[in-house]
Amino acid sequence: MCIRDRPETNPSDLIRLRDGIYATDLLVTAIGHLDFFTEISKYQLDFNKLCYHFKIDERCADVMLTYFVSLGLISIDKGICYVTTKASEFLLTTSNWSLKPYFSTQLERPIIEKMLNALKTGEPQSWGGKKDEQDWTKAMEKTEFASMFTAGMDSRGAYFAPGIANKFDFRKYKSIIDIGGASGIYAASIIEHFSNLTGGVLEKSPVDKIAEISIAQKGKQNSIKIYEGDMFQSIPRGFDIHLFSHVMHDWNIEQNTILISNSFDSLNTGGVIMIHDAHINPDKTGPLSVAEYSILLMFSTYGKCYSVSELGEIMESVGFVDIKEIKTIGNRSIIIGQKK
Repeated sequence: MCIRDRPETNPSDLIRLRDGIYATDLLVTAIGHLDFFTEISKYQLDFNKLCYHFKIDERCADVMLTYFVSLGLISIDKGICYVTTKASEFLLTTSNWSLKPYFSTQLERPIIEKMLNALKTGEPQSWGGKKDEQDWTKAMEKTEFASMFTAGMDSRGAYFAPGIANKFDFRKYKSIIDIGGASGIYAASIIEHFSNLTGGVLEKSPVDKIAEISIAQKGKQNSIKIYEGDMFQSIPRGFDIHLFSHVMHDWNIEQNTILISNSFDSLNTGGVIMIHDAHINPDKTGPLSVAEYSILLMFSTYGKCYSVSELGEIMESVGFVDIKEIKTIGNRSIIIGQKK
């Protein structure tokens, strides 16, 4: 079954510009403030020693290392980090061709101070780096910000949602709930192509009201019900498919374990959990576009882009089986697991 409601051209390069907007800021911070590559060249550091040496948060260190490996600046052998030839030639203080002074000319940018703070504390910084803005979770409680942010996610979903519908056979299921579903664009798109489904969207206030308007505009108010609630507390029962699209990347491992456990508890027997996102390779070597996106999430939320293996381990630990990844479109994929 092939769904033909995509644009003629591919916007992935445009989406990457937005998603990777903080990547260079992280590189500048590492070079200018940490002298990261010079220090790595001096010492044999594994991951734990690296975090201790630079006094940086483990989640942020993981995101940073994945990015530098993807860039070809760091290699990891038997757990030890090494600089590559490119890094040793151009990013060490002692090199004749060192570009450290060149990168350091950007250290006065206000965002660099916030990036350093993110690395050191592991705490989300204000959305967009604004001095007077709260972090993303607090900002989403404000109707103006929530409306702006939800509209942005809706526009992205218009491209990515048909990719899910085109890669998974929904015909043998009866219902789907879009958890943390923002505007409900994913549920609406899937139901548009699979009329056998009824749907739901679970969102906190004030986003639930925004979702109601969006679903009505799409003409799906009779087939999709909006639920106001906190996904960390409970998920409405009675659904065959639990869709988490671009949700897990906002939260840490412990929080995602709660979400996946809540899903298993309330999902119908024989049902499917479906995690749609940009996912890091199991060996954390890329892809580069996802590693760049992970930096934005590290900076602004409690999460990052997770690897298939990281999420798969959580899914198995709560009882899901037959876990597999299915590539969709762009650099996105769905990780699915079944509740037997």
